[in-house]
Amino acid sequence: MNNRELTRVDRLLASASNALRTVASPAGRAARDNPAETLADARLTPAQKSHAAGLMRVNHAGEIAAQALYQGHATVARDKTIEQQLQHAADEEFDHLAWCEQRLEELGESPSKLAPVWYAGAFAIGAASGILGDKWSLGFIAETERQVCAHLDSHLAGLPEEDAKSRAILETMRDEEQEHGENAVSAGAAELPEPVKKLMRLTAKVMTKTAYRV
Repeated sequence: MNNRELTRVDRLLASASNALRTVASPAGRAARDNPAETLADARLTPAQKSHAAGLMRVNHAGEIAAQALYQGHATVARDKTIEQQLQHAADEEFDHLAWCEQRLEELGESPSKLAPVWYAGAFAIGAASGILGDKWSLGFIAETERQVCAHLDSHLAGLPEEDAKSRAILETMRDEEQEHGENAVSAGAAELPEPVKKLMRLTAKVMTKTAYRV
């Protein structure tokens, strides 16, 4: 049986389903094993635990946005190969989402209450940039992943040294985010104008400061 070509409506419905799964439902079990699964949990002071949870809440919010970003791009992608590449990256990002949620539960904290806001904003940005063409969609992803890797490096430096579980998750995420960015460049990503990059950094800063506490 031949696979039916997905229409734009099919893609929108799939994106809506992903939004519900991402925002309204618990991440549940990831498709892959949690990198921290076999590690013992350290004894953290209340202050250390609160800080680690704040960082993981930020990363969870980032993964909510990543799901939306990739789904937004995939919804309007013109090239089938690029659409499949974006969907594969989104699948890995969903594992990141589940791992961050699992770690938040272990730390006795909950995800950001503004998850629907992060998803809606990122989806709109992804779809809007994708409408300009696949090379700009890929360029947006490449720059996003560069900024995410820098952000994850700063979190790795700021985590309590004893928190090996959070560290293992973030290290795996950083390596895969870097790969996603490199794949976008290899697929023909355009270099974004500097003002756009600055606006992206400013937006990420607002989300980071907000999600750390809310």
